[in-house]
Amino acid sequence: MIMTRHIRAVACSVAAIAVTVPVAAIAQAQTYSFNIPAQDLASALRQFAQTSRQQVSFNGAAVRGRRSVPLLGAHSVDGGLSILLRGTGLSVRRAGRVLVIQKNEPAMSAVSTQPAVSRAQDDAAGVQESAESGDAEIVVSGSRIDRPGFESPTPLTRVSAEELGVGSRANVGAALADLPQFKAGQSPQTSGTNAQAGRMPVDLRGLGAARTLVLIDGRRFTSDNDLSTVPSILVKNVDIVTGGASAAWGSGAVAGVVNILLNHDLKGLRLGAEAGISTYGDAGQRRLEAAFGTDFDGGRGHFMIGGEYLENDGLMTKVARPNTGRWVLLTQNGVSTLTPNVGYANAVIGGIILSGVNANKGFNPDGTLRNLVRGTVVGANMIGGEAPSDDDYSPLATPQTRVAGLVNVSYELFDDAKLTIEGRYSRYWGNYTWFGDHNRGGITIQRDNAFLRPEIRQQMLLAGQTSFTMGRFNSDLSYTTIDLEREAFQTTVALDGSFDEGRWRYGVYFSHGQYQNNIDTPGFRKTVEFANAIDAVVGPAGTPVCRIALTNPTTNCVPLNLFGNGAPSAAAIAYVTGTPSLRSTTRLHTFGADLRGEPFELPAGPVSIAVGVEGRWESINSVAGALDRARVFTTFQFGDLAGKDSVKEAFGEIVIPVLKDVPFFNKLELNGAARYSDYRNSGGIWSWKLGATNEFLPGVVGRVTRSRDIRAPSLSDLYTTRTQSYVGVVDVNPVTGVSQSVTALIIGGGNANLLPEAADTWTAGITTSPLRGLTASLDYFDITINGVIASVGAQDVINRCRAGNQDLCGRISRDAGGNLIEVRAVPANLQQYKTNGVDGEIAYTTSLGGDPTKKLNFRLVGTWVNSLTINDGITNVEYVKNTSYAFVTGMPDWRINGSVGYSDDGFNAVVRARYIGPGYYNRNQAITNNRVPAYTYVDLQLSKTIAAGGREFDIYANVSNLFDKDPPIASLFSPFYDTVGRFVTVGARVRL
Repeated sequence: MIMTRHIRAVACSVAAIAVTVPVAAIAQAQTYSFNIPAQDLASALRQFAQTSRQQVSFNGAAVRGRRSVPLLGAHSVDGGLSILLRGTGLSVRRAGRVLVIQKNEPAMSAVSTQPAVSRAQDDAAGVQESAESGDAEIVVSGSRIDRPGFESPTPLTRVSAEELGVGSRANVGAALADLPQFKAGQSPQTSGTNAQAGRMPVDLRGLGAARTLVLIDGRRFTSDNDLSTVPSILVKNVDIVTGGASAAWGSGAVAGVVNILLNHDLKGLRLGAEAGISTYGDAGQRRLEAAFGTDFDGGRGHFMIGGEYLENDGLMTKVARPNTGRWVLLTQNGVSTLTPNVGYANAVIGGIILSGVNANKGFNPDGTLRNLVRGTVVGANMIGGEAPSDDDYSPLATPQTRVAGLVNVSYELFDDAKLTIEGRYSRYWGNYTWFGDHNRGGITIQRDNAFLRPEIRQQMLLAGQTSFTMGRFNSDLSYTTIDLEREAFQTTVALDGSFDEGRWRYGVYFSHGQYQNNIDTPGFRKTVEFANAIDAVVGPAGTPVCRIALTNPTTNCVPLNLFGNGAPSAAAIAYVTGTPSLRSTTRLHTFGADLRGEPFELPAGPVSIAVGVEGRWESINSVAGALDRARVFTTFQFGDLAGKDSVKEAFGEIVIPVLKDVPFFNKLELNGAARYSDYRNSGGIWSWKLGATNEFLPGVVGRVTRSRDIRAPSLSDLYTTRTQSYVGVVDVNPVTGVSQSVTALIIGGGNANLLPEAADTWTAGITTSPLRGLTASLDYFDITINGVIASVGAQDVINRCRAGNQDLCGRISRDAGGNLIEVRAVPANLQQYKTNGVDGEIAYTTSLGGDPTKKLNFRLVGTWVNSLTINDGITNVEYVKNTSYAFVTGMPDWRINGSVGYSDDGFNAVVRARYIGPGYYNRNQAITNNRVPAYTYVDLQLSKTIAAGGREFDIYANVSNLFDKDPPIASLFSPFYDTVGRFVTVGARVRL
């Protein structure tokens, strides 16, 4: 049944492509206008590739010391290359879609007569254009095989630096979140009031950021997959592998891989500055960037350095935009409705009396009482009236300051060996309000409180009242802030080379990285001190003192006046509040070595293999503050965390050409990969991949993969500090059958016995490039993740044990009579995630009027998600089309990005539309206003390149959300909808 579904999906993909882009004969070779002066051959080939938009591969050693003749005027690709290579002793062979420059061999013809392919086709193949990078290596992000012309069967989307720049996002991760395959799990917009602000991990398929692996130039990097730590100015392309790739790259590549490819061809100095602001006059952002690159020692070495500085003002507060703050899901008379203008009913600024003769009266700043304006009370919430809300104080988008830099030095030790040393550093600062540590009815005030006005005490006396309960919105007392500082650095040493005349390539690298996360959160109430301070009485000197001071004169207690906004003194605030803090350090050491080559040939072509070993050693040490460890705070405290894990891995991959130049099998290749991972904590596990590609017709390629992928438990999953508490739960005694409420010892923390998650992934699709400049692809995906690690509460452990989960039954301890003693509520391999859908992409680039300086390009990228379910062993819940409500998991069923670009002699214009299909706030709950309409955002980018004095200047303007479309209601923290509004950015860059 499953196989039938997969076959049907592939058939639909083929049919859709056939309808959308009919297969046609490849266009005749066209000519290009060249203006390449005589120079070193490597530079000439790079300029040739850029002008003709071809993919050209060459070895640096082969072209070193050789010079080209001039290439001027109109020439075809074949003719132009023949002229450039004249007298160099080099020739060209075509390997699939790549033109490979090599030493002359008698049996090799000069240039293939096959018409050239466009850059868009190269992008679809997922190959790094080495002629543009000046690098002999070809990077195929979906595979370890680097043979020119090889097309990985795993779907891949390439995004250029220019495309990433549309919208002027704060970093690479924020730009990727605009793409249909991603969900913005963390961003300044989505993390307005938590300690994760400033981070920008990426989340493919909405399966969680931990299931998307991020690489830089094919290597893991430290920073908890935080893409904000990568300087955007040094990024050339980003490859997105939208399929399981654990066999090639290791743990975490369940939903896919994001591989950031740096611009190693950078030469000269580049400077840039930009500033942006919303059309409301807020949410300002400023960025400075610089990069420099140069060759040295006659081209054997290359040096590049780059960095950026960014300031973002954030956006205060959550009610600064329509449809964001103060929305709450309320249930009245059994009917649930998303309701605006909701705040607390049992806490008021300055304080509210909740019991006794003055119930529902509030305190004025001078301590007198007033009748409050009350709205509609629904439980602990109130609609309208004087109902305060944290949304009135906390940011809609968090402010941040960030610096990031990277330096890379490479040197060819020999003609066939290159040493690379790279260092990366980033730092982030953030400070913003978090939430109020309020008292929502939990304060008892005695009649003899020294700060109560006499008339209030008299009213209580006449009513026979000795105390009252009180609620207070503590905006003037304990409104907490977050002070964040993160620092990341990583150093990498790599040796890459080849032997046997380039037939075999190898790579060895070692990397050390560290990620430091410091958090201080001042403003939390200390339980004992607060209780002592609010119990104030008149002391012997006639002044307010803490009651405890009457029996303990050595106490440092400072009496606290709660009656009225601004009443608490600075000394009292300092006494009753403190600062939870955490200092966390994560270290990652990685080592890898691989060998790639073609050991022999079959009639259909060379067999390619890649083998290698890798190792990773990761540790975390989080130390909470002394007050946290003493557990002095009422609402919140950090905990210690210490642990380490390591893995040793071996992997192999093979590509076998099966058929070639056979009708409907122009090029059939099989691809297989396997990896064995031996984890220090969880033992050994296999991941693997089987795939195939076939060119059915010229320019029409089908691809299919089946893979087993893994995600190892994180260090926090394994080692979160053990906690013990006594909690009331409902339990059915298995001996007596009696259901009763009991208090049991609950053990929390990490679980060192967790196993890796295992995912089974299918992808199947088709790509076509029937005309020059036109490419299209359609791919089906189906992912099932078993043993998903999830937190389990004590009551859930009990309930799921009764439902038959024997693993969770093993976490319950009882005495001989069946009475509950202990529940171990720690993370478990409990859930199953499933998702399936279709990715599609169409791109077209053409010259206008035969003028190569005038170009028009179109690109359409879309994802349809058929299903996204989470099965926890008891229920199976569908989350597709859950799109807006703050803390609900989900993905839209449709997301489509379409762009149209025009360029003419240095002028460029891009219009982009981002479509999000209709959905629900929570499709699994009955809500009266549950529907979210379809949304389309439009972005505009304009730029102009000006040459003056031998320098090039770029000036540009970006407008995001051009039509200032308001978000849907209750869209606070939404990962899909823009809450800032129209945002305008202007900037300039100079190339020296």
